[in-house]
Parts: sequence; C-alpha cells; structure tokens
Amino acid sequence: MELEAHLPFWGELTREQREKLSRAAVERTFPQGTLVSGGSEDCTGLVLPLTGQLRAYLLTEEGKELTLYRLFPGDLCLFSASCAMRGIQFDVMVEAQRDTRALLLPAPVYRDLMESSVPVANFTNQLMAGRFSDVMWLMDQILSKKLDSRLAAFLVEEGRLAGSGELSLTHDQIARHLGSAREVVTRMLKYFQAEGLVGLSRGGVRLLDRAGLERLAGDSLREK
Repeated sequence: MELEAHLPFWGELTREQREKLSRAAVERTFPQGTLVSGGSEDCTGLVLPLTGQLRAYLLTEEGKELTLYRLFPGDLCLFSASCAMRGIQFDVMVEAQRDTRALLLPAPVYRDLMESSVPVANFTNQLMAGRFSDVMWLMDQILSKKLDSRLAAFLVEEGRLAGSGELSLTHDQIARHLGSAREVVTRMLKYFQAEGLVGLSRGGVRLLDRAGLERLAGDSLREK
C-alpha cells in the first residue's frame, strides 16, 4: 500500500487506525474513459490516484458535461464518497482521463476516521473547502467570462499538462470540458486558427502562439 506517502495525516493516526485503513484500502485500475464514480447514488468511496489522471465533472440538465477539476497522483477525491460527506447536494461524476491506478478507501471507514481523528477531520475540511473554491471559481468564469477567454485558457492549461503544443483533443472533447456545444467550439477554434493562434487537424489542436492565447485567456487562467 502507498497510503503513508499520500495521506498527510498518516503519522497522526493510531496504530489501530492505520491498520484498519490499510486493510480496507483496495487497489484498482481504471482504463482511460472508465466512469469511476457516477454521482451521489454511486458512493464509490474516496479515490486516491497513484498513477494516471482523473476528471471530476458535472452533468447539466441539458446533458452537457462541465469539467470541475483534474485529479493527479496523490490527490484525494472526496466527491466520489459523497455519502460520507455532509452538505454535498449535487452529483459529481469522476472518470479516468488516462489509464489510472488508484486506491479506493471505503466511505464508512473514512467516515469513522473523521469522527475519531481531529487531524483527519481538519484535513478533510480543508480539502473540501479547496474543492468548493474550485467550483465557485468555475461558476464565476461561466457567468462572467466569454467563451473565447475560457477556451484559450483551457488550451494553454492542456498544453502545460501535456508538456507539448500538440494536443490530441477533438472538438467534442473540448466542448465537454467547457460545458458548451461542439458547434460553438468549432467556430471559435476556426477563429483562433484564422488569427494564427492554433492549427487544426483531425482529432488534434496545435498551439502556435501560446503568448497570444495567454493574453486572450487573461484571468481565466488558473495559474499564470
């Protein structure tokens, strides 16, 4: 098990608590595109990716997807255990964006830890506050920012994650991340291409002018 390396509170647990958590944790692999958690009705448990990448997203009433945030190795996903977290009143879906190896921590076991360990409760509250902050930031972006700046920010951030200017993304995948329609994203990407910001190919986007994209993105970039 790799719990000790990824759980900041591990050193403050009792021996019994460590053993209980270690026994309960189960390692799973999720191929790219697999639905890891289907919302509040599917209380998978807390997911701790060890390799790969997960995506947490919402489904709108129109059936569109809206990416909330990504989960990388060492990030603990709380929303996949909403049955153990009070106050979560919306469904968050989690899927594997890349082939992912992860540990699943059963919700009842983690809930017992929160109730018996102050360090675990504090860590969970801080993490939950951070995730809600991510969600509120995203809502502000949707309500107050234009799609062109959000799209530019998304392309820049994807380039940073990939470590490359060659992005293997379809227009439909980009639209799902942004909660928009594919046709709207296609029109915007063609405009970006006409402006020399990107190059388009079947199933891919090439970033030609990152500085220009960053200027267009403005404060829609999470990190400068």
